[in-house]
Amino acid sequence: MSDILNYIWLGVVSVFQSQPLFSLFGFGIPAAPAMLLGGLLTGIAVGATPGLAGPMAMAISLPILISAFGFTPDALLPVFGFLIGIMKGATVGGAVPAILFNMPGTPDALMTTLDGHPMAKSGQPKRALRIAQISSVSGDTFSDIVLFVGAPFLAVAVEAYLDLPEKTALLILSISFIAAVMGKSVGKGLLAVAMGLAVAYVGTGQALSPRMTFGIDALSNGFPLVSTILGVLILGEIFRSIEELWQSGRNGSADDDIIHDPQADDLQPGDIKRISPSIARSAVIGTIIGALPGVGSTLAATLGYSLAKRRYDGRRGPDDVEFGKGAPEGIAATESANSAVSGANLIPVLSLGIPGNAAAVFLILAANSIGGFNPGPAVFRFTTPEINPELVIAFGIFTLMALGNLLNWTIGGYFMRSMGVLARIPGQILLPTVLLITLTAIYVQETSLFALWVTFSFGVLGYTMRRVEVPVLPFVIAFILARPLEQTAREAFAATGGDPWFLFNSLTSVLFIIAAIGSVIFLNRRSGS
Repeated sequence: MSDILNYIWLGVVSVFQSQPLFSLFGFGIPAAPAMLLGGLLTGIAVGATPGLAGPMAMAISLPILISAFGFTPDALLPVFGFLIGIMKGATVGGAVPAILFNMPGTPDALMTTLDGHPMAKSGQPKRALRIAQISSVSGDTFSDIVLFVGAPFLAVAVEAYLDLPEKTALLILSISFIAAVMGKSVGKGLLAVAMGLAVAYVGTGQALSPRMTFGIDALSNGFPLVSTILGVLILGEIFRSIEELWQSGRNGSADDDIIHDPQADDLQPGDIKRISPSIARSAVIGTIIGALPGVGSTLAATLGYSLAKRRYDGRRGPDDVEFGKGAPEGIAATESANSAVSGANLIPVLSLGIPGNAAAVFLILAANSIGGFNPGPAVFRFTTPEINPELVIAFGIFTLMALGNLLNWTIGGYFMRSMGVLARIPGQILLPTVLLITLTAIYVQETSLFALWVTFSFGVLGYTMRRVEVPVLPFVIAFILARPLEQTAREAFAATGGDPWFLFNSLTSVLFIIAAIGSVIFLNRRSGS
């Protein structure tokens, strides 16, 4: 126990004794907390702006942050602080346009419009925003606590009981599950995974000569990681949004018919008590779903809202407003569920090195780009007397997440309620600006025109995948996991004396392979039915 407490203390100290970012009244302000605050405010603003989202802001910020802080391990916590701040802030900020203008700032906030906007139209926008903030931060805080407790135990169990063949089978299961649950069909998910693996294996591996470079010297080290991921995830989305904007011929449809009633526009007596059960149920639902790679927060919000509606309809009094017409429980259930996903999504990231959503992709991308921290089971090795620096970083990340929740509880609400004006930025201005900033940020990090061509090419690929409804996230996750999968498989092959059937030599790895095949078959039948 003393070793655990020692590492927790070292993690806290690493955050508050990080390199000073600037001086205030003669005192050096540590970079990690300051960047966390900056990321939180940025994330709230981004979430409140329809057309933007947390992952897009993380993608634009990452190259700039790495250029500013460098590639040494000292840069890890400031960079993680800003990215975690964006992740938390965007979840809260997404409720602003959903409630005020019936336009969800993020896909996760779609269900919030059902009761949030009717409550705002009835003269209670401030009350709706307060309920959304309390519910969102409550769900996020609960899932973070589960993350702090669950991730180390899961990682220790994986490291203690899984050998190389089992770890290889676990990676295969993770990729298969993500392909099966994302997108409209399992076939398209598998196609995206195959494309991601094929792109990742260009120019890499342990052979003496690069693979599949087609004589292009620039590909001898493979496709640039940042350019490939940002191209598919960000540029593809920008191209798609520009097309939709051009087709619609109009920009937004904000409602201006909100009539403010100052007498009723704040939390009412008994509001906290009546929404608490909805917050608690949805927090559990969001945490469970968030721990499954690739499932996403939209499903959590839908399940949380549906369960809350069922219970509400059975107990609704004659004076209570109907669900879908401004019920506080509807806002609370949705916001708690989709926010609880964000913390739980980091459980597979930190314990297994497997990203479960787009935000987690950029945390892994930051770790890979900077170095000194490799998410996975090896992070949670409690070594003594030698200090495991990766474990100190992990507890530093936990400290930043707890600090982010504290900031969200205190100043997040005030900043959130002042961001309604951002929902009125025209898409014709917003999208080209984001495109320009993204390309500039990539060039600042890579300083290569080839990287820009790669980014643009994968942007076209990402746009095409969206047009034909092939999910892009399985492509990105397969691209990231391809190299760990090959390395683990090679080591397992060598450790078993060159046994080609090493995946079937233990019951655990056989069960993982059966589960991988079963997830594809079972979920394919469900989607077909």
